[in-house]
Amino acid sequence: MLLPTILFFSLMLLGMPIAFAIGIAGFSFFLTSQFIPVSIGIQQVATASQSFPLLAVPLFLLAGHMMNKTGITRRLIDCSNALVSWMAGGLAQVCILLSTFMGGVSGSAVADAAMEARVLGPEMLRSGYGRGFTAATMAVGSLITATIPPSLGLILYGFVGNVSIGRLFLAGIIPGLMMMVALMATVWIVAKKRGYGGEARSLPDIGTVGRTLWHAKWALIFPVALLVSIRSGIFTASEVGAFAVVYALLVGIFAHRELTWGALQEALSESVVDIGVITLIILFSGMVGYAIVFERAPQTIAEALLGLSSEPIIVVFLILLFVFICGLFIEATVLVLLLTPIVLPIVKPLGVDPVHFGILMMTIVTLGGMTPPVGVAMYAVCSILDVPIEEYVTESLPFVGAILLVVTVLALLPGLVLFLPNLLM
Repeated sequence: MLLPTILFFSLMLLGMPIAFAIGIAGFSFFLTSQFIPVSIGIQQVATASQSFPLLAVPLFLLAGHMMNKTGITRRLIDCSNALVSWMAGGLAQVCILLSTFMGGVSGSAVADAAMEARVLGPEMLRSGYGRGFTAATMAVGSLITATIPPSLGLILYGFVGNVSIGRLFLAGIIPGLMMMVALMATVWIVAKKRGYGGEARSLPDIGTVGRTLWHAKWALIFPVALLVSIRSGIFTASEVGAFAVVYALLVGIFAHRELTWGALQEALSESVVDIGVITLIILFSGMVGYAIVFERAPQTIAEALLGLSSEPIIVVFLILLFVFICGLFIEATVLVLLLTPIVLPIVKPLGVDPVHFGILMMTIVTLGGMTPPVGVAMYAVCSILDVPIEEYVTESLPFVGAILLVVTVLALLPGLVLFLPNLLM
């Protein structure tokens, strides 16, 4: 595995698209192997595409793009504004709450962060919020989408690790809400110190809250409908993706009446690009996954980790540290596909529930998108708001600290993660 590893990182440094860097590195393993014919590598690419659960990825991507064309984002902003704009750091609180709502619509941290930077960023800057603080709130706040269903990362983790996607969706709700509370508390503390006041002068009246909630009802119902349909057995996790597309169409055409033919074409065009990129990564990762298993990488790493400690929680923390370091340099989707076949065989024999571990892993992996040197969400927000990376890093430290505290609590108390899956499934 030494040559493929060196080749992968070399191609990454040269700026080659990630999918092709994975494909060339994976194919090099079969070209240089004395025991495995090259045809096996081609078969692994084809095998990776023959998965029914994989259908959920393009369908949820399409549904997310269509949702963003139906006026749902504007309604969610109005709803968030009515609920929390009175608090210290009002607009920043709106960003955190909006990320929680958008997690149930887009399922993408980068899309959420970029949208907030374009829509709410200029208003926050005009209201006197610091540039670094504004960027950090939006980028790190988008991490909530990593666990709130329908998280694309959880779908990929379930696909690669053969873990129930329905249980993963249910398990992500409480951690997502805990991250929301932790980040809102962080905003409140920082806002109090700096004098960032609430945008509203007083608590919202019941009529305003009820009206905004009613206007945003179709967006708020969406993740609930997904979970209920999976739990009740109406749809599988793959079929519910098709339901999401139909739901987005019905809301856009009949409920909000804002999904025009031109907007639908834009959503389809954007989806095709995203689906193409992710699908190529998934297919080429099939070769790498085969090489990882053939070279007994999970067993080797497990022996090394167990040599340091035999305590399951210590091993889990060591793996999460390893995943976090990898996440500083590699995009989240790639990491999920490459590391899941390695780490799951390590934690399962230790008695760690794969659903519990999946939530921890997805949170840590996605956090890499908010940190240097290759954080995609970080660069997206900083470029839109023209924020120096150094300023962003300084302002993001309290938020990252809050997330790591939540992850630590979730790791030590698996019952918090598994409560809903065990209760409902």
